[in-house]
Amino acid sequence: MDLNADLGEGFGTWRLGDDEALLEVVTSANVACGFHAGDPVTMRRVCAGAVERGVAIGAQVGYRDLAGFGRRRIDVAPDELAADVLYQIGALDACARPGGGRVQYVKPHGALYNTAADDPGQAGAVADAVAAFDRSLPLLGLPDSALADAAAERGLPFVAEAFADRAYLPTGRLVPRDQPGAVLTEPAAVSARAVAFAVDGLVIAVEGSRVAITAASVCVHGDTPGAVALARAVRDGLVAAGITVEPFAP
Repeated sequence: MDLNADLGEGFGTWRLGDDEALLEVVTSANVACGFHAGDPVTMRRVCAGAVERGVAIGAQVGYRDLAGFGRRRIDVAPDELAADVLYQIGALDACARPGGGRVQYVKPHGALYNTAADDPGQAGAVADAVAAFDRSLPLLGLPDSALADAAAERGLPFVAEAFADRAYLPTGRLVPRDQPGAVLTEPAAVSARAVAFAVDGLVIAVEGSRVAITAASVCVHGDTPGAVALARAVRDGLVAAGITVEPFAP
């Protein structure tokens, strides 16, 4: 099982999350590319740290929305969105290569992630951008989603992920962040959820139903309170359950 987290989400002198500590725990780093968060200095620093630790580098692409941290849906024309995503992938790849790294996968962020899960137009725009950059790059996203379909249509690898620190609806989608209980912050509960994904392929939804989730990567958000402790609890729980924790991306 891969363990991923969002990194590089500061901007200028403002810092969010503990990138250095998370790089010691995760196997894949979703690095902000400057649209929802991040800047060139931060991008280079996080990528260099990932290379040093053998952590896979992923381009976390989002809407052009620094003020809203990329968590507001924006109705962007598909060709414009594809260009924005392509720009972000290229920017992060340029920041990774001087340190001996490269972009190894792509994951949408925030509102774009949730929109691309159900909107074929925006999902297709994201997939078009990845295909234009490098058809060997995997897309990371929700299973049974429009993004998974768009990747398959374009011959792109797709890797399904699950969220250890988010509540689920019975549909297999995430509980919106503005609803109570949407974000989980208790390490034991988050770890147990990750183990359930890896061992049993399921999650207990908010109303108590069992939802099948097949995933090769589990995510802990870098801006969740206590993210480092949560990530460590997830990794320790997976290892204790006999699960090998390693990157999915080559």
